[in-house]
Amino acid sequence: QFKHIPVNFGIVLGVLGSLLFFFGFIIMVPAIVSVIYGDGIWWSFIGTGIGSSAIGGLCWRLFKPKDELHTREAFLIVASTWLVVSLVGAMPFWLSGVLETYTDAVFETMSGFSTTGATIFGGVRQDGIVNPLLVDIPESLLIWRSLTHWLGGMGIIVLTIAILPLLGIGGMQLFQAETPGPTADKLTPRVQQTAKLLWLVYAGFTLILFFLLWMHPSVDWFDAINHAFSTMATGGFSTYDNSITAFNSVYVEVIITIFMFLAGVSFALHFRLFRGEVKYFLNDREFRFYTIVVFAAILFVTLELMIRDTFTFGESLRYASFQVVSIITTTGFASYDYELWPYFAQFTLLLLFFAGGCAGSTAGGVKMIRWLIMVKNNVREVRQIIHPKAILPIRVGNKVIDPSVQRTILSFFVFYIVIFLVGAFALALTGEDLVSALSASISSLGNIGPSFGQHGPSENYAITNDIGKWVMVVLMMVGRLELFTVIVIFSRSFWKQ
Repeated sequence: QFKHIPVNFGIVLGVLGSLLFFFGFIIMVPAIVSVIYGDGIWWSFIGTGIGSSAIGGLCWRLFKPKDELHTREAFLIVASTWLVVSLVGAMPFWLSGVLETYTDAVFETMSGFSTTGATIFGGVRQDGIVNPLLVDIPESLLIWRSLTHWLGGMGIIVLTIAILPLLGIGGMQLFQAETPGPTADKLTPRVQQTAKLLWLVYAGFTLILFFLLWMHPSVDWFDAINHAFSTMATGGFSTYDNSITAFNSVYVEVIITIFMFLAGVSFALHFRLFRGEVKYFLNDREFRFYTIVVFAAILFVTLELMIRDTFTFGESLRYASFQVVSIITTTGFASYDYELWPYFAQFTLLLLFFAGGCAGSTAGGVKMIRWLIMVKNNVREVRQIIHPKAILPIRVGNKVIDPSVQRTILSFFVFYIVIFLVGAFALALTGEDLVSALSASISSLGNIGPSFGQHGPSENYAITNDIGKWVMVVLMMVGRLELFTVIVIFSRSFWKQ
């Protein structure tokens, strides 16, 4: 029998308070940019930051954790944190008057933190309100959009664990609840040290990408830092309304394509590579599977564009490589309007909406390791029919996959499809056409950004009504937290035993 232990709301409020206190200082960063550029909205960041730190500090003071943090509290803290920081982080957009509705502000902020990259800027709402173009937005808000990407990419709580030792109690539970993938790769015995190493690798890649972009004459330092943040977070926010096409540079596209691909690989695996474990890196089965899928998709789309369209081989390879990597890593950058491509190329990209990068990367989606195990499971089932008495374990490399992990992955797929369909149904009820509702639902759940229909790469999400935007806000958060972290909170057993 299970011992009945009620959820400790005190420890939840205490840890959430510490996170809000820390978040209040982070939100001061764009205030400095505002002062440098003189855009006059520094006060919206300062006010939000002070309010966040004050409320967070008070919660920490009143409910400072003294007991052990259990798994249920960890799930509740992680889900609450992502919702609360999005609600708080939306305030500068709204207070500054750049966005006239708080719903749009929350949508943009959740899209940022969840690394979805769906935007409402540059579009017209159903009530006739015209949202400003990206080129007309103050620099401080542009850097804040990109910073939400960067923070959400590796994880707000993982960053806090790395910096604040006060979360040492229950840090592993929080780390596992937020880290994308079936399992969290713990590099060291201490979770705080693991979080520091992951963020060190993440920041190092970002810095390298920043300098590589800045080297090009068409990219100034401001564009370089914004796109470095967005790329490594696999987010997709740009400083231009026409995304990467604004640079009109093969060099920029190649560099961003390479780093999008790298961002779709587990950062724990990157760390092992930097430590000299080259054989371990190259033998990783998920990395191999991810690479094969990427190159196969690039080949299919390249041939389709070259045969059925007017592109040369070089142009076909350029556009196909960028768009395939952008979609499969759920970054969402666009170098071309893929809705103008032949249907087979579009269908290939649509399939990639259900793929995702590797577990432990900043990419969203289902994740390659789950697909790999599902493929192996299907092959095993066929062999089992032929040899019903044989014992046929599923292996990934030299590791035998435990049946409990297999069941969890199967459950994940079922929940993923159900939530996708429920989301599409809800969006259809708000007035979205069939293509737009289906593609917007999977795009939000997979944290991809652009989709098809009226939300394609050359469009945005401003036209969606407020109810539809809140539906997508929920889908974006559920997708970023890998479904179960949020779903489990709504189960009866979560609150009972």
